[in-house]
Amino acid sequence: MAGEGDVKLLGMLESPFVVRVRMALHLKGVSYEYIEQDLSNKGELLLKNNPVHKKVPVLIHNGKPICESLLIVQYVDEVWAASSPSILPADPHERALARFWAAYVDDKFFPAWLGILKAEVGEERDKKMSETLAVIEQLEAALAQCSNGKAFFSGDSVGYLDLAVGCNLYWLDAMSKMFGVVVIDVARTPVLAAWADRFRESDVGKEVLPDGDIAVEYAKKIQAYRAAAAASK
Repeated sequence: MAGEGDVKLLGMLESPFVVRVRMALHLKGVSYEYIEQDLSNKGELLLKNNPVHKKVPVLIHNGKPICESLLIVQYVDEVWAASSPSILPADPHERALARFWAAYVDDKFFPAWLGILKAEVGEERDKKMSETLAVIEQLEAALAQCSNGKAFFSGDSVGYLDLAVGCNLYWLDAMSKMFGVVVIDVARTPVLAAWADRFRESDVGKEVLPDGDIAVEYAKKIQAYRAAAAASK
């Protein structure tokens, strides 16, 4: 079978894009070797298998690398097609919609909440928060469009777009702990807030989604590094 063979995943726990791939592999029941990477000191294995971007995640299947998380998730769904459940929708239009909104997540949602994390306190963070909330409102509309009133973006069970959005949730939890900001607010986006609770309680949410404290500790390390770099100038 095409899905058999040696599977390795190069990643780092703090990356939502790596978490996304781990969720896809978990859904398909794929056994793999996870190899944590230090992006401050990139090793030969990462540089060899992703010489263009030199980033994680990288899936290595039978010695052949696949890069970029959304492409990896699609690859996993296709190669292990015989393993249920399907991650991408079967209907071509629904599949196109899911891909469109997943690209929106990476192009708009991820940079928006990252802007909150990087912003200084006060006016700058308030501005980034407003920008993020505008993106969240679009995702609320996307959930209504894609789910047809069911529990998840993909319908009755977790699928492609759920993974695309859900892999970010532990960083939103971290920012709530660090700054007291609530990005997915039940008062503003009640449907998306209910979805987030269901996703966290799903099998893949419980088994793969990291705790927000992991992101908090990583964010503190980055903040300390930046502060030290600024002080040395």
